[in-house]
Amino acid sequence: MAAQRPKYALITGCGQGGIGEALALEFLRRNIHPIATVLPTESSEHLSSAGITWFPLDVSSEESVIAMRKSVGELTGGKGLDVLFNNAGICYTMPAIDTDVPSVQRMFDVNLFGPMRMVHHFHDLLIRAEGTVVNMGSIGGIVPYVYGASYNASKAALAHWTNTLRVEMEPFGVKVLLIISGKVSTNILRNDHGRALPEGSYYAPLASEFKDHIHRTPEGATDRHTFATKAVAQALRTSPPTWFWTGSWATFIWALDTFFPRKVFDYMFWRMFGLAKLKEAHQASMRAKKD
Repeated sequence: MAAQRPKYALITGCGQGGIGEALALEFLRRNIHPIATVLPTESSEHLSSAGITWFPLDVSSEESVIAMRKSVGELTGGKGLDVLFNNAGICYTMPAIDTDVPSVQRMFDVNLFGPMRMVHHFHDLLIRAEGTVVNMGSIGGIVPYVYGASYNASKAALAHWTNTLRVEMEPFGVKVLLIISGKVSTNILRNDHGRALPEGSYYAPLASEFKDHIHRTPEGATDRHTFATKAVAQALRTSPPTWFWTGSWATFIWALDTFFPRKVFDYMFWRMFGLAKLKEAHQASMRAKKD
């Protein structure tokens, strides 16, 4: 009997302390050979010390993705890739009316176009293995989370792209799974530290609250290793679900999105983000201008 070929899982965005690192460790625990990636500027010591194969990768760079495809092809002997887990992502927190478009374009280049590049260049290896593509979505792509309009849009776009990818890849035996992630204990928010409202913003009355939000530590967030255990289990199923909701708040948001009118989110976030204070400040400002 011929020996069974090794199985490989490629995970993007495996910086120290993040979900990607936890995913790589979980694949390793399940005897799947993880291929982790970190930005060329990031440390890889946490991966090397765990015995995890890693490569530098910037998913926003076509040249970097092409080089990664060559490296993975050589590592696997060109026989196939069993899982492509598009985890790399960054955030951008700002009121929609204060959006800095170049910053958002950079985010979309990672959150949306990054998975597109990866699938484009790795689809042949996935087809050879009849593997699985996993894209990291978010409850932000479902709900109007305040200050997250641009991030939410990137995840909503990814969700719809993933839906069509799933249908189109089925003839080739490739499975496609979207993870709808709730709150998870990770370090993605560090990208926003130091961000402030622009001068003259209509949201200035909430400047203090915005600063606290930028530097928050999410309460009740799911442990990243617990999250990884559940996500990897779904990725390795013979017939995974189309969407898998997991992480803190995920089930709650699913229930509201499924059984309630969308206006319920407006009421929820109005209270959560103190928008009544903003309305009162705006009305007071308008009255003062009239006097």
